[in-house]
Amino acid sequence: MTWLVPLPVVIPLVAAGLALALGGRSKLQSIISAVAITLVLLAAGALMLVAHTQGPQVVNVGEWSAPVGISLVGDRLSALMLFVSAIVLLCVLLYSLAQGLADGNEGAPIAIYHPTYLVLAAGVANAFLSGDLFNLYVGFEILLGASFVLLTLGGTGERIRAGSIYVVVSLLSSVLFLVAIAFVYTTTGTLNLAQLAERIDRIDPGMALVLQVMLLLGFLIKAAVFPLSAWLPDSYPTAPAPVTAVFAGLLTKVGVYAIIRTQTLLFPSGRLDDILLVAAIVTMLVGIVGAVAQDDLKRLLSFTLVSHIGYMVFGVALANKAGLSAAIFYVAHHITVQTALFLVAGLIERRGGTTSLEKLGSLGRLTPALAVLFFVPAMNLAGIPPMSGFLGKIGLLQAGAELGTPLAYAGVAAGLLTSLLTLYAIVKAWNRAFWQEAPEPLPDTTVPRTMFGPAAVLAAVGVAFAVVAGPLGSYTDSAAADLQSRNPYIASVLVDGERGDGSSDEAVGDQPADAGGDDDG
Repeated sequence: MTWLVPLPVVIPLVAAGLALALGGRSKLQSIISAVAITLVLLAAGALMLVAHTQGPQVVNVGEWSAPVGISLVGDRLSALMLFVSAIVLLCVLLYSLAQGLADGNEGAPIAIYHPTYLVLAAGVANAFLSGDLFNLYVGFEILLGASFVLLTLGGTGERIRAGSIYVVVSLLSSVLFLVAIAFVYTTTGTLNLAQLAERIDRIDPGMALVLQVMLLLGFLIKAAVFPLSAWLPDSYPTAPAPVTAVFAGLLTKVGVYAIIRTQTLLFPSGRLDDILLVAAIVTMLVGIVGAVAQDDLKRLLSFTLVSHIGYMVFGVALANKAGLSAAIFYVAHHITVQTALFLVAGLIERRGGTTSLEKLGSLGRLTPALAVLFFVPAMNLAGIPPMSGFLGKIGLLQAGAELGTPLAYAGVAAGLLTSLLTLYAIVKAWNRAFWQEAPEPLPDTTVPRTMFGPAAVLAAVGVAFAVVAGPLGSYTDSAAADLQSRNPYIASVLVDGERGDGSSDEAVGDQPADAGGDDDG
C-alpha cells in the first residue's frame, strides 16, 4: 500500500495545475478543488489505517533508494496529521465556496485562490511526509509561498502590512533552517532523517548541540513559540476568514510537527528539554494573558493559539511516552477546534459587521444558532469535561506529574492556570458578543446556512475526538512508542543494504565532511 504515500502531495499539485488552466471558470475550479481535497482525505484515512496495522510506509521518489533519493514516509504520526489536516482543508474550502457564492465572488481573485489553496495543501502534505531535511524545507517553502498569496488576497493596506510582517518573519525562519541544513550536511554527510538518526549520535556532542539549537530556532519561529511569536497576532486577524482559519489550524502545527519529529528522531538525549519546558510554560502564560487583554475576537483567538502551542511543546519537552502521546492527541484536537473558532469568528463578523467586542452584542437573541456554534468549540478549547480539550490537557498534566521534576510541576501549574484563563477569556467574549446589549444596532444582514455547515462539522469533529478518545488515545500511544523507539522509522527507510554507514564503527564528525560515505552523492 505504499502507493498511498505520495497521493496527498501529487493530487493537490495536479489539481492546482488544472485549476490554473481553468482560471476563467470558477465553478470548474471549485469542483476540482473539492474533489482533490476529498481524495486527499480518503488517501490520508487509508494511509492512517495501513500505517497503524502494517508499520511505516515508505516511497523512494524516482526509485532512488534511501539515503540517496528523496523518501516520503507515512508513519502513525504523519498519517494522523495528514488525516486531520485534510478534514480542515476540506471544511475551510467548502466554507470559502459558500462565502464566495453569498458574495457573488465580488472583489475576490478567485482564479488565484483555488490553485494557491491546492498548492498550500500539497506543501502541508509534503512537510508531514518528508523523510529528509531538505525536502522538509521544500515543503515549508511551498506552503509559505502559497500562504503569502492567500494572506494578501484583496490587497488592502492592512493586509499588505500584515503580510509583510509575515513574509519577513517566515523568510528569517527559512534562512535559519537552510543554514542549519548546510551545517547538518557538512557535519554528517547526509540529510536523510533515518540515516541522520544513526550518524548524529556519533558526532561531537558540542556540534550536535549546535545543530539542535539551529534547527529548533527555525521550527520555534514557525510554531510561534514565545518569544518568537510576536508576529502571529498581527498577521492572522487581517486575512479573510477562511485564510485565517486554515492558517490558525495548520501552519503553526507544521512547525510543531517538525519539532516532534526532529527532537525524537535526531536528538533523543533530551539536552534541551529543560529549555523547551521553560519556553512552553512562558508561551502558555504570555499567550493567555495577551488573550485576556484583547477586545477584538480575532486577536483574542490568535493569542489563545499562541498560548495553546505551549501545551504541545510542553508534551514534547517532557520526553516521556505519556507526554508525547498527549501532545499528539492535543495537536489533532487543536487543529480542528481552533479552525472551527476562526470560521465562527468569520460568521460573527459577517452578521455583526465587526469582531470588536466593544461594538458587538445581542447576537444570542438575533442568531441563536451562531451562539451555540461558538459555544461548543470554545468550551472544547477551554478544556471543559468531557470534551477532547479536557482529555488532552489531563493527559499532558498527568505526564508532567509522572516526570515529577520541579520544572514539570511548574508546567502542570502553568497548564492549569492557562486553562482557567482560557475559560475566562472565552466566556468574556461569548457574553459580550452574544448576550450584552449592542451599543449600536447591528447591521441587518443574514448569514447563509451553507456557511454554517463547515464550521459545524469541524465543531462536531472536535467533540467526536472525545467520543473516540479510547481508540485515538491507543493510536497516539503507539505513535509515541514508535517515536521513542526510532527503530520502526529507521528500519522502514534504510532497508537491506541501504543503511549507509549505520552499521559502521567509524566515527562521524571527527573526519572531513565527505567521510560519512559516498552514498549521498
